[in-house]
Amino acid sequence: MGVFVFLPLVLPLTAWPIARLAEQHLHPRTATRLLTAVAAVMAACSTVCLALVMVVGTAQLPGNPLPDGWSDPEVRAAVPYDEVVGKAAIPALCAVVVACARTLWRHARVRRRAHRALSGLPPTGVAVLRDETPYAYALPGGRRDRVVVTTGLLDRLQPAERRALFAHERAHLTGGHHRFLLTVQLAARANPFLRPLRTAVVYTAERWADEEAARRIGSRRTVAHAIGKAALVSRGTPAPTLAGFAAPGPVPRRVAALLGPEPAVRRWPSLFTSVGLAAWCAAAGTAVSAMSSANAAVTMVLILRAATPL
Repeated sequence: MGVFVFLPLVLPLTAWPIARLAEQHLHPRTATRLLTAVAAVMAACSTVCLALVMVVGTAQLPGNPLPDGWSDPEVRAAVPYDEVVGKAAIPALCAVVVACARTLWRHARVRRRAHRALSGLPPTGVAVLRDETPYAYALPGGRRDRVVVTTGLLDRLQPAERRALFAHERAHLTGGHHRFLLTVQLAARANPFLRPLRTAVVYTAERWADEEAARRIGSRRTVAHAIGKAALVSRGTPAPTLAGFAAPGPVPRRVAALLGPEPAVRRWPSLFTSVGLAAWCAAAGTAVSAMSSANAAVTMVLILRAATPL
């Protein structure tokens, strides 16, 4: 196993260049899917390797429930620097599990509360709340997906801008953007090196919805005006895993992108461009991370099976 067990813990650094370049040069839909896939694979691999290192650390603790053979020198020799890293991995993995569990719990709690708050309204695709606080967001799940918007925000928008708002939120629901946001949120909790990818996906998911809204209503300028106006008064969304019309982030960049030409749709960038080179580096890092974690897992299983008495 050797030092390969530690590679997935630091290989997310190879994805940092693609995070910013994908925002600028890839179609938002392609960037969202690419960055989410890279983040999910790298987070899973780093967590697996952290668990494998923890096994070595746990086997050295007095009174552990593991078979005695798991603390033999042959097992400890499978991971270098086992005395320090093995024991340090125990609280690290516990922190990862707690952080991910809290994210899932908070996400589920916010959705339950949001659905309960709408229980008295007609079961339509749009829920208009009589609230002077201006905000809007896409609420998936329950018996139907719904767009939630307050009268405080609608009163501040022109009719064409309202159509842009609803088109934007429906694009979030149609594209399942909450799944991408939740995935990258969990990935960032599992490995802090993946936080730049989470930030990038939050932005590209909004840009994806911006482009879909512009395509549906036929005016990029109207969507840009609506986003800028809503950003000045909106308070955002109740949870980072729910998508909103004026979510926190680089709103001026979103407006500038809408005032420019429509981005080209490319499934994979060319290698002979900066974003293509960064994408291939991220793909290579992801592949190496997957192979390293698989190699470490297989090696550890074989060693533990050999050390476990029949």
